[in-house]
Amino acid sequence: MNNHLFGDETVADVYQACVNSGIDYMEIGYKNSKRIFSPSEHGAWKFCTEDDIRRIVGDNDTPLKLSAMADAEKSDYQEDILPSDESVLDMIRVASYIHQVPLALDMIKDAHDKGYETTINLMAISIIQERDLDEALELLADSEVETLYVVDSFGALYSEQVHYFVDKFLKYAEQSGKQVGMHAHNNQQLAFANTIEATIVGANMLDASIAGLGRGAGNCQLELLVSFLHNPKLQLKPILECIQQSIEPLREKLMWGFDVSYLITGLLNQHPRAAMEFNAKGDKGNITEFFDIMNAK
Repeated sequence: MNNHLFGDETVADVYQACVNSGIDYMEIGYKNSKRIFSPSEHGAWKFCTEDDIRRIVGDNDTPLKLSAMADAEKSDYQEDILPSDESVLDMIRVASYIHQVPLALDMIKDAHDKGYETTINLMAISIIQERDLDEALELLADSEVETLYVVDSFGALYSEQVHYFVDKFLKYAEQSGKQVGMHAHNNQQLAFANTIEATIVGANMLDASIAGLGRGAGNCQLELLVSFLHNPKLQLKPILECIQQSIEPLREKLMWGFDVSYLITGLLNQHPRAAMEFNAKGDKGNITEFFDIMNAK
């Protein structure tokens, strides 16, 4: 989103809100390759160098743990991810499509051997064939990864499907002492509801973002999740202050959250890139024509 061109003040405000509200982990950005993504076109949070992170958090002398995401085939992870004792990061989150799982396993081992907590975000779960998913989960269950994430990349899942996938992931995870997480997208206004469903089934690593900030339809809203959990260690007010001071002003330049075009791609189990292209048009085009085009694919 936004080519990661977020200002230091915004990132610092989000960090402080996470600290003050009692959040467990904050993903500060990506650990992706400067060979693939030009630093002249992408902000610091596409790469998350140690100097850039420490410019915001110092030594992070707080209970909040920090993480960064590394995309399979887009990260120079062996060189760019430092040993954990040289970094303020606590966790590396590996994002992988099903065909990239062999590489993801190597990325997980690399991060684990360097001393990090690790997760795997298995993307586009709604289009993975059952046999392929079972094979991948079997490999991941035997790996060093600590948390297996169900990722509804297209915002296409309903509660019954979330229940099914989380239950399946748990069967593989629990046999090797791992956790299951949920990462939802809000194409059909179900990110929050699906995250609740995942919690009920047994997922205990829950992704959310302040005001749902995220590419396209956005993600589960952190303020909703914190309110739902009723955990005495979690405080809502710092999140609301961050929304007011730093996140809502971004809407003047950025667009995210539920939109009819994202509803259409979610209903059809399609990647949201077509909706993003549609929304980039000056007049946002013709929504019924977009519906017909997407249905014809």
